[in-house]
Amino acid sequence: MQGIRCACRRAGSVAQLVLGKHRNTFANPRWTRLAYQPTANFHIVGKRNAAAQAAQQKSTETKQTQTGQQAVKGATGRVVSVIGAVVDVQFDEQLPPILNALQVDGRQPKLILEVAQHLGDNTVRTIAMDGTEGLVRGQPVTDIGTPIKIPVGSATLGRIINVIGDPIDERGPVNAEDFAPIHADAPPFTDMNVEQQILETGIKVVDLLAPYAKGGKIGLFGGAVVDVQFDEQLPPILNALQVDGRQPKLILEVAQHLEGKDVLLFIDNIFRFTQAGSEVSALLGRIPSAVGYQPTLATDMGTMQERITTTKKGSITSVQAIYVPADDLTDPAPATTFAHLDATTVLSRGIAELGIYPAVDPLDSTSRILDPNIVGEEHYSVARNIQKTLQDYKSLQDIIAILGMDELSDDDKLTVARARKIQRFLSQPFQVAEVFTGTPGKLVPLKETIKGFKMVLNGELDHLPEGAFYMVGGIEDVSARAEKLASER
Repeated sequence: MQGIRCACRRAGSVAQLVLGKHRNTFANPRWTRLAYQPTANFHIVGKRNAAAQAAQQKSTETKQTQTGQQAVKGATGRVVSVIGAVVDVQFDEQLPPILNALQVDGRQPKLILEVAQHLGDNTVRTIAMDGTEGLVRGQPVTDIGTPIKIPVGSATLGRIINVIGDPIDERGPVNAEDFAPIHADAPPFTDMNVEQQILETGIKVVDLLAPYAKGGKIGLFGGAVVDVQFDEQLPPILNALQVDGRQPKLILEVAQHLEGKDVLLFIDNIFRFTQAGSEVSALLGRIPSAVGYQPTLATDMGTMQERITTTKKGSITSVQAIYVPADDLTDPAPATTFAHLDATTVLSRGIAELGIYPAVDPLDSTSRILDPNIVGEEHYSVARNIQKTLQDYKSLQDIIAILGMDELSDDDKLTVARARKIQRFLSQPFQVAEVFTGTPGKLVPLKETIKGFKMVLNGELDHLPEGAFYMVGGIEDVSARAEKLASER
């Protein structure tokens, strides 16, 4: 499995987040009407004479040129305004289309601008992909003729590139044969693979209680422990492609061109994608919507998330850390993200305080594919019984805290004993923590995980102490730990 990691941060110029393809509809509706309405009238009104029709056609071509519909590569313009990351460029001839890339002439390192709006008077409003310090009025700008393109294919594996596709790992240029624009549509429905498959992570609590779907989108909720969870899943992924975050569309384009591969995409943090889009929207003068977010929040999120899917040629599985502002789940940013998730992994501070890692809450974490028709009857039954046992234990904790264990019935005592073993068996040593704990990390196959927890539920391991279940891998490790504890006594 190939791996991609993205850090979507607000640091630096917020203009690093470029706008979605749909923006040409919202940028200036008047120009859209000018581009298409005359053609429609020409076809509808058939009684005009030839001269009128010729004049109409000439007018249409002129207006299409003004809107950049027939922009020619190499058109030159000049800077007329610089306000932070927003740069206005005026062209004497054709206007470049929305999302086209412009390059400022005679500037090192090179500065790329992306067309965001058509303002009229042969002027376009652009977003700079880097700092605009030293940019002056009248400086020449050249239309590249295409959107921002980045190298794609196997040559990008193991390389670090920035948002415009330039390598920043000091290993020379990326020798890629193919380049692709970062703005692309989601795969057509006919190319998608509708078969549901489990993506095994080797992490017991995830694979058993909240399994990830291959080609699905997983949300990670929690604090600093999110990074530990991320780092644990990265070491087994060889030849990982590291990307200078700021632009999830960049890494999605790279991932989509790794045909025949199953790609694991890490985004830390998806909230920064929304936040950066909000700031860019404000820079462009758009009227904000609820809580100050951009009016196109749902569309921006949808165009990005819909590209994360499974096709007949491969899959892109995304694990996204999600920051919830002020723990308000109704905030438009996380609420918009929820609609696209296939599974949620909730990291709990309370479980971390017990020393159980990964600190995944087994009761709050969910998965859409935890269904007997997908994971199988045995897996589903074991997972639900595990959750029931843990929920029963949670409801008994107040009684235990007040009256103690002696006041419980024999059945409740047995439930508590098994729940505590299950709770500890859900812990697992991580490879990234080996330098601190001295315990080698372990990945457990799904079949072995189901077998182990089924034995705990059936009471086959009631004779083993709780300590034997803590920070181990499979059921064989539990038996070995129990023998070691017995010998130490």
